[in-house]
Amino acid sequence: MAEKTVSVPAISCGHCVKTIEREVGELPGVDGVSSDLASRRVTVRWDESRTSWDEVDALLDEIGYPAEK
Repeated sequence: MAEKTVSVPAISCGHCVKTIEREVGELPGVDGVSSDLASRRVTVRWDESRTSWDEVDALLDEIGYPAEK
């Protein structure tokens, strides 16, 4: 199981937090997603045999919440 925390500057409200958690949580192999409005950070836990960080990162870009590189 892998875990990564990234900064997502586009988070601006509770709707953003819920959208990220719902969308990323639907990826196969994602075990947990937590987003924090105050810090604008997202933590994702996933099974590396079922998905990769690149897939999570691409989804964040696709839904309009790119992780700071």
